[in-house]
Formats: sequence, C-alpha cells, structure tokens
Amino acid sequence: MQISDLSSQAGEWLSGSGPETDVVISSRIRLARNIAGFPFISKASESQRAQVQLLLRKEISRARLEKGLFYLDLQDTDSLDRLLLVERHLISHELARGSGDRGVALGRQEILSIMVNEEDHLRLQVLQSGFQLDQAWSVINKVDDMLGKRVEYAFHGDLGYLTACPTNVGTGLRVSVMLHLPALVITKQIEKVFRAVSKINLAVRGLYGEGTQASGDFYQISNQVTLGQSEEDIIYAMKEVVPQVIKFEREVRQSLFTQSLKGLEDRIWRAYGQLKCARVISSEETMNLLSSLRMGVNLGIVTDVPVTTINEIFLLTQPAHLQKLEGRKLDGGERDVARATFIRNRIN
Repeated sequence: MQISDLSSQAGEWLSGSGPETDVVISSRIRLARNIAGFPFISKASESQRAQVQLLLRKEISRARLEKGLFYLDLQDTDSLDRLLLVERHLISHELARGSGDRGVALGRQEILSIMVNEEDHLRLQVLQSGFQLDQAWSVINKVDDMLGKRVEYAFHGDLGYLTACPTNVGTGLRVSVMLHLPALVITKQIEKVFRAVSKINLAVRGLYGEGTQASGDFYQISNQVTLGQSEEDIIYAMKEVVPQVIKFEREVRQSLFTQSLKGLEDRIWRAYGQLKCARVISSEETMNLLSSLRMGVNLGIVTDVPVTTINEIFLLTQPAHLQKLEGRKLDGGERDVARATFIRNRIN
C-alpha cells in the first residue's frame, strides 16, 4: 500500500458509522511508551534513534498486530506526504516536522497507527468513528499487550510508565473526543463548555490537538493528567463529560430550529449555495461553510447531501490532499481554485 492510496478517500474515523455521529466525529486513544535501556528521544544520539526504530519496526512486524499493517520510514518520505498523514490525524505535526530516524506503522482502515521516535519511542493510537471509547480502548490495550511481550517498556513501580513529558507519566494515556459544536458557537455558549471541562482537568483544543485553533466548529476534549489515575478512571471521566456536551449541543440546535428557524435555514442554505457555486474558496471558509451544511443535514433541513460526503470534503480539501489529487504542487491561489472545483464536483 502507498500513501497515494490514501489521498482519494477518507478513513474509517470519518465514515459516520459510529454512535452519536451527529455531534461526535471520532474517538481517539493514545498510549505513550518508551523502551527500557534507551534514553528519551530528546537525549538520544542519532545512532540510538536508529537502533530504536530498527528494533520497533522489526517487532511491530513480527507481532502481527493487524492484517495489512505497513510501515513508512518518514526520513525517506517527502514533506507533502508527511503533511497528508497529519491531515488524516495519523501522525502528529511534531513527527512530520522532526528529523532523523522516525516512522509510522499504519493499518489499512486507519484505525491503528503507531508512531516511532516522536516525543517518545512509541505512540500507539486508535482512532474510530463516533463515540466509541470502550471499543478504542479494547483495541489499543490488546496492541499494547502484544508489543509489551516483545519489547521491555520503561516502567517504574511507583510512577508507572515513564515518558518524556511529565504530564504523560503513569498510564501514558491520552483520550480525546472530536466534537462538532456549531450551535454552541453560534449562540456563544461554547465558553460554558470550556469553563466546565477545565474544572475537572480536561482540556479543549482545536482540530489538530494541542496548540491548534478550532476550525469549522470542531473541538477536541481530552484529559490533561495521567499520573495517579488508572486507565479506567480516565476513560470513565470522559464518558461522563462528553454525553453532557452532546446533550447541550443538541438542545441548542433544537432551540435554534424551533425559535430561529428562518435565520438558521438562511445560514445553512447560504452555505450550501456558496459551496455549490464558488470558483475560489479558502480552506478556512470551506470549513466554516461545511460546518453549517453538516448541521443542516443532521437537522433534516438539507436532505440531498450525505454526511459522509461532507466528512470526506472536510478531509480531501486540505492542502496536501488537494495537491495529491491534482498530482502536482499548488500555490495558495491554485489550491483555492482546485478546492472550489473539487467541492462543486463532489456536491453536484
């Protein structure tokens, strides 16, 4: 399998097949692990990084974690392909921009990805459609156990798993749920969500996680602390909070529908019309218009565009995807034209 095979379709996490997908786009669980006997990446020499990648690449292959799992050496992968993997949430910006020996193992459905030599030696990730934290945990826990039998993780009896960042020490677990919250943004009630989750040590981040801004009314809610908490505690906290946010968003959508229907319909149909007719459109404008259209589909106002089509457009109109689809590098203006053409063809 080649990276080019990924550029024309969305992964499983954007299929819209999971629970609560009118609000929840995806559920993601990551585990940070380091290999005993090697220094953390920030302190490792080039030869030590090379040894870590060689070891992990070999053991990932031998463990037979998933049928069709393939490995990419990112040192030999060009910047456009690395950006495409970031846009698909398969690797982090840090891994894409890094240097030296590093790589990623990818499953064909893009549910499983394993980053090697990012901030830690290993970053295991499971990403699934909708609100499926238990299922995601079941998959990643099995993968973690299988790899843990083949390599010795850096572990302390009192502290737990040892990681480069102190906030990950303990379980090494990061749980995040990506939500689409247009009604809360429109009514300026999104700040209530920010304040509520921050009080219980959860963070709200943008579309691409830590350090990024919200785009298209997409937000990620994730845990901030792992030390002193079990995996079950962290997942339970997310399972308690996220349904409340889902309920709040749905209530506000319904309130807009019953009390401000004409204004809501105007917003949605204007977005639909612009997307169907635009000849030049930026990535930011696309995200905002698709956000309104997606809400309209989920409210039953627009009935001739599947949510899966909207989800695919969100992904495939990102800069790297557009350039892969066009088969050439594009400057900003060329991307805006290509993006508009792609959207018209896909919607019409």
